[in-house]
Formats: sequence, structure tokens, C-alpha cells
Amino acid sequence: MSAHPLLAELRTALPEDGAVLDAPASTDRYRRDQAAWAEAGVPLAVVRPSTAEQVRDVVRACRRHGVPVVPRGAGSGLAGAANAVDGGVVVSTERLLGVTVDPVERLAVVGPGVVNADLRAAVAEHGLWYAPDPASAGFSSIGGNVATNAGGLCCVKYGVTRDHVLGVQLVTGAGDLVRLGRRTAKGVAGLDLLGAVVGSEGTLGVVTEVTVRLRPARPPERTVAGFFDSLVDAGEAVAAVARAGVVPSALELVDSHSLRAVDAWKATGLADEADTVLLARLDAPGEVGDADAATVEACFTAAGATWAGASSDEAEAEALFDARRLVWPAVERLGPLLTEDVCVPLGALPAMLARVQAAAAQHDLVIATVAHAGDGNLHPLVVVPAGADGEARAAAAFEQLMDDALALGGTITGEHGVGRLKREGLTRELDPLVLDLQRRVKAAFDPDGIMNPGAVWA
Repeated sequence: MSAHPLLAELRTALPEDGAVLDAPASTDRYRRDQAAWAEAGVPLAVVRPSTAEQVRDVVRACRRHGVPVVPRGAGSGLAGAANAVDGGVVVSTERLLGVTVDPVERLAVVGPGVVNADLRAAVAEHGLWYAPDPASAGFSSIGGNVATNAGGLCCVKYGVTRDHVLGVQLVTGAGDLVRLGRRTAKGVAGLDLLGAVVGSEGTLGVVTEVTVRLRPARPPERTVAGFFDSLVDAGEAVAAVARAGVVPSALELVDSHSLRAVDAWKATGLADEADTVLLARLDAPGEVGDADAATVEACFTAAGATWAGASSDEAEAEALFDARRLVWPAVERLGPLLTEDVCVPLGALPAMLARVQAAAAQHDLVIATVAHAGDGNLHPLVVVPAGADGEARAAAAFEQLMDDALALGGTITGEHGVGRLKREGLTRELDPLVLDLQRRVKAAFDPDGIMNPGAVWA
């Protein structure tokens, strides 16, 4: 069989060693992200460009040959948006690196392949802070964070990735290298095309550079913990904090299944203390921060906490949040996971938590729930049971939880994206006229439909 003529063009455009991979032994690890249930094809090639111009040349060549293009960051996604398609080209951004910090303007120009935690460390040397902090910060890339509009623990107070992206350089599906956004504090010239790109999951183009907004380094945070005998009571405590007008820098929920999984793995002892744990962090300085911590503690107690208190031991407080970060790998030890990501208004959080419990009982499943509770973003982790009907029961619960979130005025995805897992859910959330508008926007960026076909829109 003769080689596809595109391969020769790719090697000419990317002459560096290892920049074009086409042997299955080399391309297999680029086939999918962390969403095990999402379909993944076999790519014609994986390319690893080092410059924006190389990305442009790759996309133009693919367009000439009618070959699909799938942008890929670190592959840490949970919705299948970075999964390869048969006969397509995966464009990995892992070699698009570099961080340039402007401490006067409080911004950084970043390569999409830079890992989130590495960006945070680089700007910290200038007394600055990059706020978005997904749980995958230690291994997810900024380009992937932009593609999914990633969130994290600090979102409740500081917003998601879109709130911190000032501009991008992008190769569109038409093969044009363009800049979107601005570096000024204000700007209303034309439509916000940048906002459309952030969260577009690689369906509009390949991001080749990101300019992000930075903040001054924060004062030390205070930690308040609450132990509850009821998942719903913990949800009521979150709603009470919101009604009190306190905005924590993080407010996380960990349920009993999660606590037991972490305890079985790391012997933390938390499972012996509570059915559900709430962890709040507050970064307001001085007396304001003290008052906020007291208010959160009072809200926890009034909602039925069996114990609530502020931690005076920084190591102890960090250990609690470390346990929260360990939930996903700990629960994964119980079996394959179908990871949900729904978001509801804060007032509906207790009802949504009750519906998670009801879905687990109805389908006879273990559903371990962690949540960025402060902004209503839940991650029910559906453990797929063994047996002939295990996958079907898990899939039914996954779909039911999306419908439950919609019924409560929420959304099918808070931060993981639609990808390939939630395309049908998107049709249940958005009006057909809105979906049509979105497809028209995609066509403007990607007239031949080569960018990440099969992701987001069915």
C-alpha cells in the first residue's frame, strides 16, 4: 500500500526529528484522552510542531487533502474532545512552549503546551498568580485549559479560564494565522471572537499562543472544615454560605464514597469522622478574613454539621485538600469510572445532591461525588460495575444526571466540556436555533469542517 501523499508534505513542513509520527507504536498514546467511554479512531499521523507557522502549514495541507485535524494538549480531558478520528492528523501542542511575563501589565504570553502548574510557578517568581486551577493543574496544559474553558477550586471567587484569557493566536480551520483579543484593560472593538474560541474544544482551530491575565500573589488562606452526617445537609450549608454573602476562594465537597476510597488507599481516617466533608478556603486579609471564616463556620453548624472549625495548622489544612485531590484516582481503584460534570444554581445544590443519591439507588450503583460546591459544579463519579448490564446501568445514570441538572436550571457540563461524550446532552440543553447559530460560527472559522469532526456537535 502506498503512503498517503499528505505524509510527505507534513515531513517537509516539519523537518525536525520526531515531529511527524505515523508508526502505530508511536501514535497509539495520542489516540484518546482520559474519557475511556468516548470513541477514538486511528490517526494517519501525529504531528508535533514547534512554531505557529508550522501549525498553519499543517492545517493548510490537511485542508487541501480533506483530512481531519484534531488538536491535542496533554490528553488530560474527560469528555473525549482530544480523541483521534480515523485517518486524521492529531496536532499535539507539546512542543509549543515558553512563558514571558510582563509584571507591569500583569500578563503572561504562554505557549499552549506549557503545564498549568509550571505557569503558576513561573509567574510566582514575579509575585504574581495565575488563578485557574483545575484538579489536573500538575499535568494539564494551558492550551487544553483554553480549549475546555477549564475551571477548578478557585472558580467560585476568581472565575474560569475565559475570565483570565486576554488573547490567543490561532490557526483557523481555513489555515489562517490570526490574533484575537487584546492586552488592554478595556476593549469593545467588534464581536468577542476570543470568547467563542475559549471553550470551543478544538472545533474552530489550533491555539498556538495564549496571553493570560495575572493577579498579585494572595495572602495566606484560612481553612474551615465541616463534617456532616448527610450529603444534603452539606448542600444546605453551601447555600447558606452564599446567602450570607461570603465568597470563599474555594468551597469543596467530598462525599462518603469518596472519603472511604481515599481512606482505603491512604489511611487518612476521614471516613471515620464524617459522611460528607466540606472544605472552605478564604483569602480575604486581616479582620475581614477572620469574620468570613467565622461566618462560614456558623453556616456549617446551623446546617447540621456534627463538627465545624477553622484550622490553625497549615499542614493539617493542606492535608485535607490533598485528600480532596486524591479522590479521582482513589475512586478509580474501585473500577472503571464514567465521570460526570454538571452544574446547577447554588440554591438547587441540595436537590441535585439528593438526585445523585436517587440515581445511585435506582440503578444500583456506587456514585462517589465530589464538587466545587461553591459554584454548584458537581462531579459524580459513576463506578461501572462488572456484569453484563453494568455498562448500561452506568450509562443510564450518566444521562439521567444530565437531565436532572437541566430540570433544576443547570447545565450538562460545568468545565469538562461536551467532547464526544455529551453531544446528545447538548441537544437537550440548547435550543435548535442556538445550535444552528453555533454551527454557523464554526463554519466561519472552519469552512470545510476539518477541525475535530465528531466533537461537540453530532
